[in-house]
Formats: sequence, structure tokens, C-alpha cells
Amino acid sequence: MIFKNGSVFTDKGVFESVDVQVQNGLIAKVGANLSSDGEEVIDLKGKKLLPGFIDIHSHGCGGADFCDGSEESFQKMANTYIRAGVTTVMTTSMTLPPETLSQLFKVYKNFADNQSTQGSRLYGINMEGPFLSKEKKGAHVEEYIIPADIELFKKLNEESGNRVRLVDVAPEVPGNMDFIAEAKDICTVCVAHTNGNYQTTMDAYEKGATSTTHLYNAMTGLSHREPGVVGAAYDSDAFVELICDGIHIHPAVIRTTFKVFGEDRICMISDSMCAAGMPEGVYELGGQAVYVKDGKAALENGTIAGSVVNSLIGVKRLMEFGIREEAALKAATINPAKAVKIDSLTGSITEGKWADLLIVDPTYHVEAVYRDGVKQKI
Repeated sequence: MIFKNGSVFTDKGVFESVDVQVQNGLIAKVGANLSSDGEEVIDLKGKKLLPGFIDIHSHGCGGADFCDGSEESFQKMANTYIRAGVTTVMTTSMTLPPETLSQLFKVYKNFADNQSTQGSRLYGINMEGPFLSKEKKGAHVEEYIIPADIELFKKLNEESGNRVRLVDVAPEVPGNMDFIAEAKDICTVCVAHTNGNYQTTMDAYEKGATSTTHLYNAMTGLSHREPGVVGAAYDSDAFVELICDGIHIHPAVIRTTFKVFGEDRICMISDSMCAAGMPEGVYELGGQAVYVKDGKAALENGTIAGSVVNSLIGVKRLMEFGIREEAALKAATINPAKAVKIDSLTGSITEGKWADLLIVDPTYHVEAVYRDGVKQKI
């Protein structure tokens, strides 16, 4: 299979008029005027060819949630993500009792071991909770929040088939800093839902945390005398997640963040919950009722509870907010791949990587999606 006559977002971070050859589910060649002898030719007719989007923080969509704990829900999520061009997802848990998480992770393992070729690749778990701060719990259930426990974490990771790709930790909680030092060798450790100050957060990065969960949300903010978690993130080399729905963060702050952090550390996430892609109404997240109205998902007390967007909407909104198209695309592809250490496999249109591709028109309407070189039903 060879893609021709399009504008390709290459691994140089720019659009180029090149051809892309796919063989055996991988990108075989990228270059100008590639031979099409014996190949199925996909004529892009001037449209854009992009790497598949990667969402490293999503609880659910399409009426299904990771915490449903059923393979049917997982497949429903995969089928919904793919329609938005999201080819790789780190499905995200909520703060729940350890025995409940154990059951969820076991079901996830069974699903992942036998995953369909149709739909997004559910490639791992983002373990958001229970090792958080009660002061910055957000939409998490306080009674289930506990200090970080490395043995519990190892057990849950093993039950998932070693598929926990990220774990969220509030570093100021006694004992959690030691957890970071051990967990960093297993997966990406994220500073998250934390009331920690600047120095505590810098210490967490020094111990091995390399990412920051939904920057600005559920953490200490930036002040000129107490920089907080946000200031520490600025001052470090850590990746930062950013929810770009225009509700969690004001567009002006999003623009400022790109100016301060640059284009290589920001990972756009959806933080979507099951209502993404669904009508307004009452839904559930982590056992709590969530009310969705006017594009906002919130608990009864008004606390924001995830989003109802996807990566495609996020990219479009970033561009609407004034972010360069190329920067928005990096935030949805190669940056999250690097954050979870899978950039050797995916995240860009590079020879040897998975053939996860999407075709969009100038308005970013998705025309076709390929995962592992297989055209998806969208």
C-alpha cells in the first residue's frame, strides 16, 4: 500500500509532499516519488496524512468507561476513539478500592491479550488514583484515597499483564516520594492531584517523576512568591498534560503554556469520560453522578469531572485558540508517545513504526483511519 499526492506531516514536524509506503502493518518507506509497482495506491488528492493521535489520559467515551470493567465496554471505547483518529489510548482508572481495581485490571488484561484489529489500540493503563491528595481530589472519591503502596502497585501491574504505563502520585503525602523512586523503573510516574509546593514537586521530579497530570487542574497554582506545582513544572524538563477543551483551562493560558514550555513537552489529553460523543444528560464517573450540559461535565457540587471531547476536537480547538497546526499535532502524537516511552513504536510517520495513519481534509474532517495498516470502520 502506498499513499500518494498528499501533504504528509512527517517526523520533521512539518508538512511535506512525500509518499508513504506501508508493508506488514509498518511504515516501510517515506520519500518523494516512490515506485508504486504492484502496490495498492491511495490517492490522497491533496488531503493531509497524519500520524494517528495518541491519548494517554482518557477514562471513556461513547457511553462506556474503563471502570465499567467489561470487555464489551473496552471494545465500545475502542470503536469510538478510532472515529476521531485516535489510534492509541492509555485507558484511565479512577480512585477505587484495591479489590475493585484488581478486578478491572484482570479484565483489561484479557481484553488486551486478544484485542481486535478493529478500533483503537488500547495499549495500557493510566492509573489515576488511589495515590492522590485528599486536598486536591477533584472528582475522585476521598474515602478510597490511600498513601502510595509499591507492593499493591506491583500486584495490580502484574494483574494487568504489566500494562500500567502511567501512575499518578501526590508527592507530598508521607511515603509517596519513596514510591516514586521505585515506580519510575516500572512506568512513567506523574505528579498529580497534589497540594505540594514548588520544592516538593521539584524533589519528585528529581526522584524520577517525568510527567505532570492535567497541568493547572487539581494542583497548587503559580504565584510570584510560591511557584507551586505549576512553577516546578515550568522549571523542570517534565512533560505536562494539557486538557484543551477550553473549559478546564482558559485559551489565553493555553497560549501562554505553549510559549513558556515550547512545543516538545506538552501532551494534549482529552481526560474524557463516558459522555464524550453522547447527548447531554446524567452519567457516571468512578461511582459518582456526572451532569453534562453545554459541553461541560461536572459533579453535583460543580467540580469539573473530566471532559466530553476527543483528540480530534482538541487539535481543532488548539488551532482555534491560536496554536500553530504543527505544534497542536505534536501535542497529540509524538509528545505523548515520548511521555510513555513508546516513541520508537508510534507517534510519527517514520520508517519502522506502526502504520497508524489518518487522512483529513482541510477542515480536519476525518476521511479515513488506518491502524497497523488496516483501514478502520469509522
